[in-house]
Amino acid sequence: MHIDLNADLGETTAGNPVADDAAMLEMVSSANVATGFHAGDPHSIAGTLKNAAGHSVTLGAHVAYHDPVGFGRRFMDYTPAELADETLYQIGALDALARVHGLTVRYVKPHGALYNTIVHHEAHAKAVIDGIKAFSPELAVMLLPGGVAVDIAEKAGLRVIREAFADRGYNPDGTLVSRREPGAVMHDPADVAQRVLQVASTGSVTAIDGSEVKVQAESVCVHGDSPGSVDLTRAVVRKLHDEGIRIEATL
Repeated sequence: MHIDLNADLGETTAGNPVADDAAMLEMVSSANVATGFHAGDPHSIAGTLKNAAGHSVTLGAHVAYHDPVGFGRRFMDYTPAELADETLYQIGALDALARVHGLTVRYVKPHGALYNTIVHHEAHAKAVIDGIKAFSPELAVMLLPGGVAVDIAEKAGLRVIREAFADRGYNPDGTLVSRREPGAVMHDPADVAQRVLQVASTGSVTAIDGSEVKVQAESVCVHGDSPGSVDLTRAVVRKLHDEGIRIEATL
């Protein structure tokens, strides 16, 4: 039995880190690296990529709405053509930096508001998928199970990696609890580790009302920018090791 652990990294901007990328890269199997639109700048992103090249991680482009002030967590009313072009642009920029260090982008994971919007917003979902496919139809896309983006991606012939979250609260319908609401983020390492074990062993998560939600996820996100993220991830790694579950990338 195995599960992929991914983390959002490369989000240092103007020398101000929001995560311990080096520590996280020692534990995860996939890295969603920022592209500069919600966080990160070319030099800091290059540093994360150089570090990633020293570990056996799969590289993903963490594309976002162009919203550095809001850390990509606010909906933006793009035209589909604009969003498709910006998605393509972000993938290309990260891939160019990555190739210097012997890496290539293997998948795309939307960030923040974009990730949550394309669960239900068909036009933006199609635009993101169009941008990904324009770069390469061989790229995979990491998405929340059950959203319209999953159907659009699969119809477009893209590999979909279904994802769950180690430290985020779930609504009974499988969507994530808004960060503006109580219960949006889990902080206890034991609870987070148990959540990941639940995903890996049963393909489900427990929602905030106590109901079980089927996710059938191949990958679990441990947020690098969460308070205590390194300790949370270490707890997850220990729990999986103790249960004989390997941490292994899907690609």
